[in-house]
Amino acid sequence: MNDLLDLFTTDCIALHSPAKNRSEAFATAGSLFSKRLDLDSDLIISFLDAREDLGSTALGAGVAIPHGRVKGLKEPVAALIRLSEPIEFSAHDGLPVSILIFLLVPEKATQQHLEILSSIAQLLSDPNTRDRISSEDDPEKVCQLLQEWSA
Repeated sequence: MNDLLDLFTTDCIALHSPAKNRSEAFATAGSLFSKRLDLDSDLIISFLDAREDLGSTALGAGVAIPHGRVKGLKEPVAALIRLSEPIEFSAHDGLPVSILIFLLVPEKATQQHLEILSSIAQLLSDPNTRDRISSEDDPEKVCQLLQEWSA
């Protein structure tokens, strides 16, 4: 089973984002999710910030998985933002981040949340997948790659 199949839609994939720091990247994610979920972007950003304040969600190798639990959310959703220029994200390897996969889960999510995070981490740990995400300019192809990926 692919935990990522229903998480991504092309309207939540932003390639070539001009964000210059974490706040701008989170604002971009808030805007994408706001349109998809009909939730206030500032509320979404607050959930992402609350988790990030506990510790960096950067995995290393230029990738991060910012995530948060959202009250009232029915199903997990994800967004991918690829930055035009990498940003500092307190990664353990010291490398800046250019690929961010944002995950929002229902407030009460438990095992499913962990399984999705694990699947995203596996996806981003594959150098070939990171290269494909980094070089693809068509959001539909990136979405397809994410939906069809399996460990």
